[in-house]
Amino acid sequence: MTAWTDDAQPALTSIYRMQWEEAQQCHVLLFPEGMIKLNGPAAEILQRCDGKTSVAALVADLERTFGESDLHADVLEFLEQAHGRHWIR
Repeated sequence: MTAWTDDAQPALTSIYRMQWEEAQQCHVLLFPEGMIKLNGPAAEILQRCDGKTSVAALVADLERTFGESDLHADVLEFLEQAHGRHWIR
């Protein structure tokens, strides 16, 4: 389990590539053995995991973009799950 801090800068693991898949009508993570279909919130978070954007900035951007507040805990929970699946580092 990784304790994500607000200054951490998550990034996709190099084995994955994220893209919009027209046939699936969703974002997907592509990797050599297959494809993972992403729901909307997962895609929004992973699009911001560029290795340069801090967790705090990522959360602030999501809250601003969607007019929501208190997304910090939900984003951290997703980051933990994504890290556990080796999608991000």
